[in-house]
Amino acid sequence: MLVRSVFVVASAVGLILSACVRRAPTAVNSPTGSVGAGTSPTRDEAWLIVTSPSTPFVRSRIAAKSADNADIVVLTSQPLQTITGFGGAFNEQGWEALSVLSASERNAVMRALFDPIDGLRFNMGRLPVGASDYAVDRYTLDESPGDYSMRDFSISRDKQRLIPYIQAALKVRSDLTLWASAWTPPTWMKTNGAFDGGAMKDDPETYAAYALYLSRFVKSYGELGIKISMVVPQNEPGQLTHYPSCVWKPQQYVSFIGEYLGSTFRSDNIDTEIFVGTINQAEWDVLSVLSNPKVSSQISGVAVQWNAFSQVAQIHHQYPALPIMQSETECGNHHWEPDFDPEQPPNDFKYAARTWRKFRDFFQAGSSSYMVWNMVLDEQGKNIDTQRPWPQNSPIVVQRGKQRVDYTPMFWATKHYSGLIDSGAKLVQTTGHYLDGIAFVNPDGTNVVELLNAQTNSVHVVVSVDNRTYAVQLPPTSFATVMVPGR
Repeated sequence: MLVRSVFVVASAVGLILSACVRRAPTAVNSPTGSVGAGTSPTRDEAWLIVTSPSTPFVRSRIAAKSADNADIVVLTSQPLQTITGFGGAFNEQGWEALSVLSASERNAVMRALFDPIDGLRFNMGRLPVGASDYAVDRYTLDESPGDYSMRDFSISRDKQRLIPYIQAALKVRSDLTLWASAWTPPTWMKTNGAFDGGAMKDDPETYAAYALYLSRFVKSYGELGIKISMVVPQNEPGQLTHYPSCVWKPQQYVSFIGEYLGSTFRSDNIDTEIFVGTINQAEWDVLSVLSNPKVSSQISGVAVQWNAFSQVAQIHHQYPALPIMQSETECGNHHWEPDFDPEQPPNDFKYAARTWRKFRDFFQAGSSSYMVWNMVLDEQGKNIDTQRPWPQNSPIVVQRGKQRVDYTPMFWATKHYSGLIDSGAKLVQTTGHYLDGIAFVNPDGTNVVELLNAQTNSVHVVVSVDNRTYAVQLPPTSFATVMVPGR
């Protein structure tokens, strides 16, 4: 079995660093090991952590020096929202890809994703209620027409692929926060009676049945020891697709959440939170939903996906205390753009840099957490769209035929964020002309400055933190993090 990073040349494999600079270093040959770099830096020293085509996640110490002009100035006295974490989505196809590996190889991948010290340190996980577009095929958890009492509700299908995937993650990180969203309700609750497309029926009997459906989902998983902490009624409620989907009008969300879902959870003694989402269209009027008192009294946050980025700043401005989750990062290889490749997912540096900037943009707009989409896919990466199976990216790719695991550039772009920014960190403001940068302060006071060099030449960047200035040289096409001890 071969494990490699597609961001590094073969001679560089093994130059991997722990995500936690406080851990005693050990040398290993995997994305969850660490390479020694001495003791912690002194007050006027910092760590520089760099991932480039020849050096993945390698750490070195840098000393503060005098400089007249900084390219990016970190304003630690101006904290913004709290960062609650990072995560990714569990889908059937991910487990199918992992199933070609041995148990030990599969466990290594799960550690690379969830290990709270050395991995991506994901502390959140998303799962579908029924089929997503990365299920093996279409299904819901109750396809008996008119079963308003949920007599035939069953998660037996989930026990084949989805639940083993989740349980493997929980073995690595038992405190994983899990949340769920449906791509489609049962087909008999929809106007077209099909898995793909159609609209949610607008009648009390259907709403009551769907609230019971979600309640049964939460309870059934809980009986297996899998706590569902939060649910979203519908994935992308304003978008019709040729894979499992369903349109809801904003007013339907108001009725369903305000009159049915919240009350059903309470009557069933379920403490699972409700988020409005997952919003993926700028024109879907989420503000009208959030402003309705019947909804605001029931919800704990809002989930917004990549195509509705313009709504994030508006939500954060009007509801600064409301948690905003970036619930699905851009999935790559857009079939509506001229460079769409129907056979190849975009697991390259160009797309990883785009992902890095999505992290930056959503946090700067007001998000408090960030989710990648599929965590693991095979080399084809195609969804179950009936018209255009869509090859999408993922941080980890299992090459089925070669039985090889590839850690793509997106893995490393993500690790510079999730591997170094702790839950409870604060976003802080920055000034300066270097735009590919963003800064946070961890709960222990460590300043974390994320940098990107998307150019094909090296770049000199001067970073100022609390009147301490650090000059760093960023290799071509690289991700970098400057970690400065607190005063």
